[in-house]
Amino acid sequence: MSSYRRLFLQHVGQTSLQPFGLEVSRAKGMYIFDHNNQPHLDFDSGISVSALGHCHPEVVAAVQHQAATYMHTMVYGEHIQSPQVAFAKLLSEVLDNGLDTVFYVNSGTEAVEAALKLARKATGRREIIACRRAYHGSTIASESLRSDFEFTRHYAPGIPEVNHISFNDEADLGQITSRTACVILEPVQAENGIIPPENDYLKKVRQKCDETGTLMILDEIQTGFGRTGFMFALQKYGVIPDILLIAKGMGGGMPAGALVANKDLMLTFASNPALGHITTFGGHPVCIAAALATLKVLVSTDYIDQVAQKEQLFRTLLVHPAIQEVRSSGLMMAVALKDANVLSSVIQSCMEKGVLTDYFLFNDRSFRIAPPLIITPDQIRKGVHIILEILDSITATKNSTHEA
Repeated sequence: MSSYRRLFLQHVGQTSLQPFGLEVSRAKGMYIFDHNNQPHLDFDSGISVSALGHCHPEVVAAVQHQAATYMHTMVYGEHIQSPQVAFAKLLSEVLDNGLDTVFYVNSGTEAVEAALKLARKATGRREIIACRRAYHGSTIASESLRSDFEFTRHYAPGIPEVNHISFNDEADLGQITSRTACVILEPVQAENGIIPPENDYLKKVRQKCDETGTLMILDEIQTGFGRTGFMFALQKYGVIPDILLIAKGMGGGMPAGALVANKDLMLTFASNPALGHITTFGGHPVCIAAALATLKVLVSTDYIDQVAQKEQLFRTLLVHPAIQEVRSSGLMMAVALKDANVLSSVIQSCMEKGVLTDYFLFNDRSFRIAPPLIITPDQIRKGVHIILEILDSITATKNSTHEA
């Protein structure tokens, strides 16, 4: 065991008793290199974060320039900082749908927290509706949106008046009433194993919210910035929320998040009383310089246009007797295995063979594929070939064990 690994296990807080433990020495493009300088093809993007891969030169240059110009100056919303202004202007042009004001935070879960506050204050209502088997973050209000009591009971009580509906279940939309402050949902359920909307479900949620005066919050923390083949999934599925939540792919590898709404709604935070939501580091100029560079690259290249073709290549190649199905929306995919008992072996073997995949929180028979958008067809073929070899090996081992 290396000295760094020992120190990691001794001094760094882990989130599980079996952390992946990949000792990272550097990362570039599609690859993360371990302490032996062995490359690992990144099929996970740090959970959909590294849309442009690792250390994209334009993002690195923006970070370096901004760090040498100025870093933290003042709590968000008081000083005029050029990266914040430029990103907000470009994002509003890209959206072109009335969501024209950006409130910067540090992460996705902070965007969720701020959005819930905004919805309750703007409507004067208290009830919040979320979807079962959805994940919106790990702070106490975000965790309160989770439906799996076996997890949340350890942190109870959460915030009150949270109720749940089932994603894609139109009958449940009757629970949205004039008492509901907001409905918060993902356009594609990510941690449930990539569940896209069906039968214009998101449009029907929008309609119900309009009928009841309820705010619709769309959590695009994982789906945003090209992941589904559109800049935002709201464009793919034809719906405009009242509040859009973004993070992960936003910062090009730097921590950044935001909620986006129209100016009138966002001004709810600014009065009666003022300082309705504040954050010391939200909109940090170095992080937002990285976000601006990322957005500029996505706007000026055809990476997003290539997503559908790359998705289809994955789906064409990911065929194996051990695979039950592949669910996808762009370059966010769930590979469901027929035997859930081999999931950990597959993910661990993939890492050992140089392909990084991941688990889902609420789906115990599928592994995640969500590579950087820059992935090439040859890299797709290479990574899938390794996955299929691993499935061959695990299947052969199972068969020989049964025969014995």
